[in-house]
Amino acid sequence: MAITLVNPAGLPKVDLYRQVAVATGSRLVFIAGQVARDAEGGKIGEGDLAAQVEQCYLNLGIALAEVGATFDDVAKVTVYFVGWSPELIPHYVEGAGRAAAKLGITALPPLTGIGVAALAEPDLLVEIEATAVLD
Repeated sequence: MAITLVNPAGLPKVDLYRQVAVATGSRLVFIAGQVARDAEGGKIGEGDLAAQVEQCYLNLGIALAEVGATFDDVAKVTVYFVGWSPELIPHYVEGAGRAAAKLGITALPPLTGIGVAALAEPDLLVEIEATAVLD
């Protein structure tokens, strides 16, 4: 495995993700931002942030599998939220938790959440991209 996730002493311990990822692999995989669409492009979870977060992570899982990777290989995730506010945190946690349970993820890699004014289509509430490292 090319990624080791760490919560260093002296930094806040976050249960949902780890603060640091150490990558030792040699192949980088950059996955485009995934949105709440199924394989046919159908909308998933319109107006429901938790459902959209879940679908984004499931889509990332599909992309990772295509290149022989899993979430164990992901070093960094970036989450783009439309109209970010702290009240959205429980919805994100709910959707990420449901996806993690389905995908067998015990802890998410380091992540950065960014508030944005809009995404590519008006019904999209979140977009998630990932960088993985493979041996």
